[in-house]
Amino acid sequence: MTTGKARGLAPTRARGRKFDWTKCRAATVAVAAGALLLLGSGAQGQKRSLAMLDQLEPGSWELREHGESSVTRNLCIGNGRQLIQLRHQGIPCRAVVVEDTANEVVVQYTCRGQGYGRTRVRRETNGLIQIDSQGIVSGLPFVVTAEGRRTGSCRN
Repeated sequence: MTTGKARGLAPTRARGRKFDWTKCRAATVAVAAGALLLLGSGAQGQKRSLAMLDQLEPGSWELREHGESSVTRNLCIGNGRQLIQLRHQGIPCRAVVVEDTANEVVVQYTCRGQGYGRTRVRRETNGLIQIDSQGIVSGLPFVVTAEGRRTGSCRN
């Protein structure tokens, strides 16, 4: 049962006991301290986010999709980050890094009014990767599972 003006914002009572603000403040301080620790850790010399994608060799890449369609696409990329939004290329999107290790990244992104996606890139070498991406584009679902190989320099 709430005892304040706005429902859900006022302190609650449980079986006649008063709400303990001390516990609430302690939890808030702990969450804030954790957030500051996470934000500050990047400034203290740890590796950059999505560093694995930055290590992929720029140039011409061939993406060979797995499955029945087995479509092959050629891309000219300046850096590996361009592989995150295969179905939303050139669209500004907000991204959240879900996983970021030395050989694998998972990024979830949302493109306002255009859809969203979740992409996993696993590096075998700096010239060979595996990509799994799925989401919604133009109101329709998509799934991409492909192998990417660097084939050389881009041809202009």
